[in-house]
Amino acid sequence: MNIFLINHYAGSPKMGMEYRPYYLAKEWVKMGHSVSILVANYSHIRTVNPVLKKDIEEENIDGINYIWINTPEYKGNGIGRIKNMYAFINKTWIKAGYFAKTYKPDVVIASSTYPSDNYVAKKIAKLSGAKYIYEVHDLWPLSPMELGGMSKYHPFIVAMQHAENLAYRKAEAVVSMLPATQEHMKGHGLDLKKWHYIPNGIVVEDWMNTAPLPLVHQQLFEKLQKDNQTIVGYTGGHAISNALFSLVETARILRENTSISFVLIGDGIEKERIINSAKGLSNIYFLDPIEKAAIPNALKMCDILFIGWNKNPLYRFGISPNKIFDYMMAEKPIIHAVNAPNNFVEEAKCGIAVEAEDSHAIAQAILTLQKTRKEERESMALSGKRYVMGKHDYKVLAKQFISIFEDIKK
Repeated sequence: MNIFLINHYAGSPKMGMEYRPYYLAKEWVKMGHSVSILVANYSHIRTVNPVLKKDIEEENIDGINYIWINTPEYKGNGIGRIKNMYAFINKTWIKAGYFAKTYKPDVVIASSTYPSDNYVAKKIAKLSGAKYIYEVHDLWPLSPMELGGMSKYHPFIVAMQHAENLAYRKAEAVVSMLPATQEHMKGHGLDLKKWHYIPNGIVVEDWMNTAPLPLVHQQLFEKLQKDNQTIVGYTGGHAISNALFSLVETARILRENTSISFVLIGDGIEKERIINSAKGLSNIYFLDPIEKAAIPNALKMCDILFIGWNKNPLYRFGISPNKIFDYMMAEKPIIHAVNAPNNFVEEAKCGIAVEAEDSHAIAQAILTLQKTRKEERESMALSGKRYVMGKHDYKVLAKQFISIFEDIKK
């Protein structure tokens, strides 16, 4: 089967996020399928962006054919990013006939965060006689409306809404990464017989081929362990959505408890403000981000792992965080602070779930886990690992996707 996936932001382990297209494609290649990913050469979420000499260039990465489209660089979420989006859509639209003729896809998947790539996917699918699938990461344009306060009458929102509605009506299957999107999608024209749920996942091999921690990180962990500290760890982004201000407040609440330390590893737009909010606290440490391959070794140095979310109305549709699956693989008890219809920690019985941004509840959960017998904590941790390997291994998720392709053919 020839699979043609359109994802503006697709990356790889060497380039950085986003990883899902790469991991699914790699599994499809192992299964004997040919996979091409149509992708913009510039993305704000990649660590490394390829520099192109031509408008279209190809690159084979681990058996996956990346088709790079030259797009302008940008910063932030302003007009520059919009220009980048439309450059990608316009160039790929113009070349739709070329893509259909050259790659002869059996399945075309529109998979960018924003829904405008559905115009291109639908056109390529029609020209090649392929099946057309829409994979939904976030609900656009609802996200910029609810988070950014944009009016539904704003030209950008109107354009995005038209694309979303078209996708729900015309796609032969819709794959949602969020578990509670049915009613929203139905309200915009989707026949729910076409709705499928495939969340994010993990790659088991990543936990077998790890990289060592930087010396600064290793030394801090060893010092805290030598001092018999219970280490509460966090790895990842430092943005508003990560609710780290509430974790700092938790550290403040527990500052008199000399047996608990907090270690936060990562970077992000809010990191400086988060560090400033922790001034005067001696029980919290901020470390630089580390390469993805070193994350397992950082997580294993911790005793308790934290993941939090802010009180965001969009979470009513559910969540699908990669971070929590990494935490489960590390075999550590997890504190999950979230308000959402799905809660992986509760489902996997691998920690304690509390209300989003409730610092006192987070503090109490830490104290509870600290006092919990070692055997019980280990049982929680093992439950999480069994859960994630059974339900969220990309080998499993890739097969689920293929079954959708096959069902459409029937």
